[in-house]
Amino acid sequence: MRRNPKILALLKRTGAPAITFVVITIFAGYALFGSNGILAYGDYSRQMSKRQAELQKLEAKRAELKNRVALLDPKKANPDLVDELVRKQLNVAHPDDVILPLK
Repeated sequence: MRRNPKILALLKRTGAPAITFVVITIFAGYALFGSNGILAYGDYSRQMSKRQAELQKLEAKRAELKNRVALLDPKKANPDLVDELVRKQLNVAHPDDVILPLK
């Protein structure tokens, strides 16, 4: 079975541009719909807002811990905090303390 020479010539002429068009279409589709594409920007901005809120909470916790560390400095320790920690860690109480049991 012989092929038509016109069809072969047409395929040879249009083969490279067709493959180029398919490759460009794939890259364009990935640029739009891929994980790093333009349409993923909304998801990135939502994640950014969520992470910024989490960062603010962590920074507040860090500031609180930094304050407690400063209060426990051996050169100038806060007596109330030291007393609180000693009672909590050693499970001791003064004889005149009133203890309220929690259920």
